[in-house]
Amino acid sequence: MKTRKIAKRKFKKPAAFSGSSLGLRSLSLHQTSKAVHNNEKHTINLMVNGQPYRLEIGNKSGDIGPSDTLAYTLRETLGLTGTKIGCDHGACGACTVLMDGKAVLSCMVLTIEIDGRSIMTVEGLRDPNTGRLDPLQQAFIDNTAFQCGFCTPGILMSTKALLTENSSPTEQAVKEALSGNYCRCISHYHVLDAVMAVTRQSGVKNDSAV
Repeated sequence: MKTRKIAKRKFKKPAAFSGSSLGLRSLSLHQTSKAVHNNEKHTINLMVNGQPYRLEIGNKSGDIGPSDTLAYTLRETLGLTGTKIGCDHGACGACTVLMDGKAVLSCMVLTIEIDGRSIMTVEGLRDPNTGRLDPLQQAFIDNTAFQCGFCTPGILMSTKALLTENSSPTEQAVKEALSGNYCRCISHYHVLDAVMAVTRQSGVKNDSAV
């Protein structure tokens, strides 16, 4: 199991948007801060794209602090820079990843709150054995469903969560699933084309299997 050291940063976040408000198991920040102050060591374990990680919590150099977000941990500690940070306030959707198969805003989730969780980032969509892109990624390429590409990872992960629950969603269902993802380049129409192309491919496969 790999052990990675985590750098600190100062982070301000409204308490109303803590990870616990997203249905995650909440860890008392007061208790954690007290433990850090007393130099008590804690660790959390995460599975990220199928790879296990043990992260240390403390107040020493390289430790994770109570205010480190999942987005920060993914990018700065694990080097998974596919996850983008846009607004850093949970409004744009660029930082969306999957947690236990559900789409979450990683900039609004504290790393200390997600012990034992399984995370998938955009890097995890590709087949780890063959390197082949996920059909959803390929559809985005084929349909030119991005321009600058900054928001694309978040849109991909939101769509992946939807297709995992429903392989044949309606256009309206796709629009609703992506309503929290903001694209300044106005690529939404191409995104819709790409997602519906994937659903049609899925339908063909399902029909052929009958």
